[in-house]
Amino acid sequence: MDYTMCMRFDKLRKYLPDELNKSTNLDFKSLGNFVNYCSNGESKGTECKTELDKINAACLWLFEQLILKNKNDINMAEYIIIWLSYMLNLNNDQKINNLNDFYTNYIKKNTYYTNCDNDGKNCSDTLQKKTGYTNYKEIIDKKKELMSINLGDMSKFYDAFKSLCNMYTELVANNKQCMPCLENANEFVKIYDELNKNPNITKDGPYYQVLSTLLNDYNNFKKYCSMNNVDCNDIPSLSPINTKENGVQSSAHNDVQNYGVTSSSSSITSKLIPVLSIIIAIPIFLGIFYK
Repeated sequence: MDYTMCMRFDKLRKYLPDELNKSTNLDFKSLGNFVNYCSNGESKGTECKTELDKINAACLWLFEQLILKNKNDINMAEYIIIWLSYMLNLNNDQKINNLNDFYTNYIKKNTYYTNCDNDGKNCSDTLQKKTGYTNYKEIIDKKKELMSINLGDMSKFYDAFKSLCNMYTELVANNKQCMPCLENANEFVKIYDELNKNPNITKDGPYYQVLSTLLNDYNNFKKYCSMNNVDCNDIPSLSPINTKENGVQSSAHNDVQNYGVTSSSSSITSKLIPVLSIIIAIPIFLGIFYK
């Protein structure tokens, strides 16, 4: 995550709001290649006829802006998928019940995903040099396990993502402190803690993967502060991710300890019995001998 990425999402929200009943007068034609990505399904040429067409075009625009033209970090695809999940959940179209439905209908055979096309020019070589992949579909396939998370759960990550992005965009270079950053950090921690309460997090699972990405980028923010000479020492720390494995290990550890206590008690008891027997037997023996 970085300032540039967050500003791209901010720019997109001005054209395609992420809130219900919020409209805009901005024309997609002024958003670079956006309208070129509309040609899918019911839409022909450079016209997005449905909300799903707009969401799909925006998804492609994000891949172009964040991965093709910006960084060689394919982990940015996770944030695109978080945004996509949130928008699909917000749109609530009956045709799309999960990310796999969207993948089948809009990604799998869409030439803009299967062939890297930037304003009519083949960009496969450029993309491969940056990421090792020749098209966006290959990058999405690398993150395909994220599609097993349902839209409702996946969209919950979006609020955390927005708070984290606000920290990056509101930080003012050379300002001694960033109070808005602290407010957003507190909000992020609150959301993170709620997400971390999920009882079914496994270390090799997709939920853990997304939460781990958010955690790492939050921790990296402090480095970003130092680079911009901003004091972020008041930014709260995050707790480790809770996993089912941690619970099992903890339980197993307790069982071992209990077993050790039980074994130790049994050992002590077994040693005491013969000693007590001897102590009791001595007076009896002496009594008989005295007689």
